[in-house]
Amino acid sequence: MSGHRTGTSEEHLAARLELLEAEKELTRRRDELARQRQALPWVSIEKEYVFDTEDGEKTMSELFAERSQLLVYHFMFGPRWTEGCPLCSFWADNFNGAVVHPAHRDVTMLCASRAPLDQLERYKRRMGWSFPWVSSGRSDFNYDFGVSVPCVDAGPSQPEMGRPTPEQTEGLTYNFTGPPFAAEMPGLSAFALDEGVVYHTYSCYARGLDAFNGAYQLLDRAPLGRQEAALPRPFVWIRRHDEYDDVAETAQAG
Repeated sequence: MSGHRTGTSEEHLAARLELLEAEKELTRRRDELARQRQALPWVSIEKEYVFDTEDGEKTMSELFAERSQLLVYHFMFGPRWTEGCPLCSFWADNFNGAVVHPAHRDVTMLCASRAPLDQLERYKRRMGWSFPWVSSGRSDFNYDFGVSVPCVDAGPSQPEMGRPTPEQTEGLTYNFTGPPFAAEMPGLSAFALDEGVVYHTYSCYARGLDAFNGAYQLLDRAPLGRQEAALPRPFVWIRRHDEYDDVAETAQAG
């Protein structure tokens, strides 16, 4: 950590006040972006999707759970995987305890994945999560919202995900643009239910998901930030919360 610029309290305060102005401008800009996001035109969903849930088969409108708004986190969990994606698990750790609060503002939040429901429930128990999680594997939901690639096998585990050929991707449009394309990708989609009609209102992917990862927001305020610049890939350090070395050592000692 040595080598960082040091200074007096007065120098720190002057620099902090300058930064504060930039932070306030970012806050105002974020508020404006939220207004623009909410003003996007809604698109009615004509297709009838079917989901497997712990309460049985449900349609899209039934996922709202008698609320008017729905947030769906597209959790990477292929049909033949035995574990969910560690990166999506990192995100899920951050929003698991928060879903109760949007529920009291007329917003249902849940996760959807292509894996069978029993696989999702088994992994959910292992991770200790409580948010609703549904299987979208019997419909085109993942494909239609740009988080699964058609004609590409997701493989038996995340590290073995298939990669589409240029011929397979020709003419197709994806919401996630970071090459190479993986068979499964994360995202968040928002929906509204108005007079019995389901509308798609918004989706975000890749860095758009940063906003609701509280751990990353905390790291951004730590002295050294995320410390990912020197890594071969930004997320290479991330593990499922029960797989970090100190967790394993503690479990063995216990």
